[in-house]
Amino acid sequence: MNNTLMLLGLILGLALGLAASLTGSPVLHLLSTGSAPLGDLFIRAIQMVVIPLVMAIVFGGVARLGDTRSLGRLGGTALAFIFGTTLVGVLVGMSAMGLALQFVPEVANPGGAQPDALELPGIMDFVVGLIPRNPFEAATAGRLLPLLVFSVLFGAAAGTLAPERREQLVGIADAVSDAFIKLVHWILWTAPVGIFGLAAPAAARLGLGLLQSLAALIVVVVVGLFVFMAVVYLPLVATLGRTRPSRFIKGTLASYTMGFTTTSSVATLPVILRDAPALGVSERVANLVIPLAASMNRAGSGLFQGASVVFLAWLFQIDVPGGAWGGAVLACFFAAATVAPVPSASIMTLAPALDAVGVPLAGLGILLGVDRVPDMFRSATNMTGHMAAAVVVEGVAGEESTPGGGAVGAARPPASGS
Repeated sequence: MNNTLMLLGLILGLALGLAASLTGSPVLHLLSTGSAPLGDLFIRAIQMVVIPLVMAIVFGGVARLGDTRSLGRLGGTALAFIFGTTLVGVLVGMSAMGLALQFVPEVANPGGAQPDALELPGIMDFVVGLIPRNPFEAATAGRLLPLLVFSVLFGAAAGTLAPERREQLVGIADAVSDAFIKLVHWILWTAPVGIFGLAAPAAARLGLGLLQSLAALIVVVVVGLFVFMAVVYLPLVATLGRTRPSRFIKGTLASYTMGFTTTSSVATLPVILRDAPALGVSERVANLVIPLAASMNRAGSGLFQGASVVFLAWLFQIDVPGGAWGGAVLACFFAAATVAPVPSASIMTLAPALDAVGVPLAGLGILLGVDRVPDMFRSATNMTGHMAAAVVVEGVAGEESTPGGGAVGAARPPASGS
């Protein structure tokens, strides 16, 4: 999908809405509010595919790992690094956005009337609610978080089956996800019109406050990603990977640049494999860890998703209880670790987290229009994380490996997605 067209849709929608807000023209107000059905149709199309797409992607990603006990020390260390840093990324994004919003002027709710506050669930109610009595009933009700948990558990169970039976299920999940990914591509071709229909009414209601808040989100995400690399990746590389930060930065400059410009795991993977030996990563570690990281490691995406959930909850004036935030963290973690290979995947897979805190999915359309800049920075951060994972695993569990050049292993990363 052409990001320029999506940005153009956002600009035109904001321009029309701001003109209506600043001039008070009844005609411009009528045009702004009259475009709302275009945004509603776009969001309905996203809602139509998000549940089966996320379930198929998560199931396939977890089942493809197989029995995690068979991964050995290298795989276990890699998974611990990937899951640990992804969770930290989500929490950093939420914390940074929550802090930054203290200094951002409040704006009116773009959805109009103030929504009802969510009922505060107890800890046991929250835990019990994660397990759906009937997955089909949960899907019908649109309760995405229990479906996400079901998909993870189902995928873990499938991963313990005999290889040929596991591959049959994974193949079916891949075929289903590929079909829905194609459908998502078709829907995204309508995104410029849908984004226009979402932005114009919101800008007419919020005025310049919407522009200020979107700018704050972008700044927080970009700064947060650099802080995350400095306080998480570099200390882990130095302590566990036994590699000087300056050497690591020099060794990942090419992969960071490639990830920044292409936002693609496939395009960057050969560069990471080429540069890994210079950082002391053996062929054995590179063959396993780098493709695995390219398939699952999305800490930068997790940071963006965590910040976005907090931002949209603030924008739509949702009073989120503590238990719901726990569900949002869990949803962002699962979504980031099994991100779908679609354009702006970090936004497309935000639906379970937004559902957990009661934020309307209309917020996704607003994020899509400004996603190009955060997408480049979070993709580059993800690529840096792939190399950091390999260096850390080499330092922790790769002592018996034979040094050598890297090559692409059996794990296959997604075509794109961040």
